[in-house]
Amino acid sequence: MTHYIEKLIENFGGLSAMAQLLGHKNPTTVQGWKQKKRIPEWRVKEILSVANKNNINIPNEFNQSGEMKVLISDDLSPLAIETFNKLGVKVDIKVGLKRDELLKIIGNYDGLAIRSATKVDAGLLEKATRLKVIGRAGIGVDNVDVNQATKKGIIVMNTPFGNSITTAEHTIAMMLSVARLIPQANASTHTGKWEKKRFVGTEVTSKILGLIGVGNIGSIVANRALGLKMKVVAYDPFLSDERAKKIGVQRIEKLDELLKISDFISVHTPLTDSTKNILNSDSFAKCKDGVRVINCARGGIINEADLLDALNSGKVAGAGLDVFEVEPATKNILFGHEKVIMTPHLGASTSEAQENVALQVAEQMGDYLVNGGISNALNMPSISAEDAKKVYPYMELGTQLGKFAGQILGDSNIKGISIEMGGAVANLDSKPISQTILSGLFGVFYDTFNVVNARLIAKELNIDVAVTQYQSDCDYNTVIYLKILLSNGKEISVGGSLFGSNNPRLISINGVRVESEFCPHMLYVVNQDIPGHIGRIGSFLGEKGMNIGSFALGRLADKAQAISIIELEQSLTNDIMKDVSDLETVVETRLIAM
Repeated sequence: MTHYIEKLIENFGGLSAMAQLLGHKNPTTVQGWKQKKRIPEWRVKEILSVANKNNINIPNEFNQSGEMKVLISDDLSPLAIETFNKLGVKVDIKVGLKRDELLKIIGNYDGLAIRSATKVDAGLLEKATRLKVIGRAGIGVDNVDVNQATKKGIIVMNTPFGNSITTAEHTIAMMLSVARLIPQANASTHTGKWEKKRFVGTEVTSKILGLIGVGNIGSIVANRALGLKMKVVAYDPFLSDERAKKIGVQRIEKLDELLKISDFISVHTPLTDSTKNILNSDSFAKCKDGVRVINCARGGIINEADLLDALNSGKVAGAGLDVFEVEPATKNILFGHEKVIMTPHLGASTSEAQENVALQVAEQMGDYLVNGGISNALNMPSISAEDAKKVYPYMELGTQLGKFAGQILGDSNIKGISIEMGGAVANLDSKPISQTILSGLFGVFYDTFNVVNARLIAKELNIDVAVTQYQSDCDYNTVIYLKILLSNGKEISVGGSLFGSNNPRLISINGVRVESEFCPHMLYVVNQDIPGHIGRIGSFLGEKGMNIGSFALGRLADKAQAISIIELEQSLTNDIMKDVSDLETVVETRLIAM
């Protein structure tokens, strides 16, 4: 749908005609309104006056008062309303609207402030002809179609740090409750029992806490655990030695090493294909007997069926869960288990956290609507409409390259990143493209990274990022190469290009030419380059009922090994992946989800 400012310009007779009627010598100013999809408040009366004098029709969506309006459609702290009002932004509070009611009124607003209840999909965005910004009070944006919002030029913001302390404190509370069996003892005592011998717990002092992921929340948990005189070890592909020392943890190179030595394990990662079921039967088998596990991050990171088996066998002594594979968790196989403590996703449920996210989302949205400032954006709508047509295809390519590379890294930490852009892309602004590459890469492991803050956080993690652009003669009109230097001295590289009508394609992996589309389910295989491998793996997948969409193959220079990219119609189970890895010609495998 055409944006209302474009309609307005069209009704005036075009850019030049509108500029002349408004007394401008050239259409640059009007062009700026079109690009930013925003007209300054002080210009509105002038436009209305000229339109009335010349009988020019004004689109219904045009903000005829010049006042920025935000709709709050989910429950937010009153602090958000106060903040909007202080910034001069008008607020309407309409919580619990039915779908058809929201569709009728969304076209009247410049901003939409939500939590998780309101579903912002393509249908709603189609009606939101005046909308400039969507603010999510919280981290997750599963209820927002970010891609469609980006296409519409609508910025999507979240508040990734507003509930960090609250969630970290909940993690510590769960750990102590699991260690001392507090909820179980409480329930028993309320029934009039006095079962001191039944509830013998364990101290946390001098115990080893293993953190899987040490982003913002994980690092706060580490700080609190150190205060309890625990020893904290951490596995995180982006954790440098310098940062580990700064936050007081011991960096562990491989996840298996952390599993073997930890008395308590707490996960602090987003739910991605790389982290889904990261704690499963194989993981628990490598743990200490009597390990205790905590999950206040995302449901699905721990395989609940495997956890149940580990609890029943005694391998896991206790578990504290705030999140679940299916929420709301009205049914769960772990319900009633005496070794499991559960809370209904209370990680961010404190009055302070609710006020923090409400205040932050209002400040961020208000700053953007009033001043044009951008913070914690998940997309790049600040790019002009004309440049967006050129840049967005490369941003999409960059995101795919980053996501792909992040899933083939293995356990090694990242020391440095090099981004090379050659050919046609060298004529464009490299910043939004490089930002999306970093966001795609880091987003495999963290949900606090976005296209705005990725470069800054990379710097905080002591990861050097170099970007170069050059004109070159090659087999492709345009190329982007992402090279990642690992802590073990090895380098991972992926290359991509745009084919046809700007379709992103993978063109190389670690210097080996492998052309493939980026598909939802991809199997990455490094294999011995000997006869029979393709037939062997193809037959095996066929026997498992897996249909192959495409098969791309490239050979290493020494021809001792080859790289395969296999497009699948569905993902593979852990058991099938293990069987693929066990094939005699297979050296390495990764399941890639795009």
